[in-house]
Amino acid sequence: MSQATRPQTSTSSRLSTVPSSQKPRQISHLHSQLAQLTANLSDLENLLSITAGQAESMRGLGGYTGGMFMAASKVLGEETVRGGAADSSNGEQHEQET
Repeated sequence: MSQATRPQTSTSSRLSTVPSSQKPRQISHLHSQLAQLTANLSDLENLLSITAGQAESMRGLGGYTGGMFMAASKVLGEETVRGGAADSSNGEQHEQET
């Protein structure tokens, strides 16, 4: 049977089919599950708060890292240009000496 054709039963009608001796035990079990769920949601909220702070810190680290890469690229780029110019001038001087 599909869910659309299945008759809807309410929680109260389900509880009425349970023997009365089991109802307090089931309610106690549901209460303990609700307490566990509440504790887990509290833990999740704390973890999400910590994660949000860590994400902000990682964003800052990414900015610092990007700045260091850009600085290194600029320094190494200048050294390559200077090194290339020095190599070509040294080559010209070596040719003039021979």
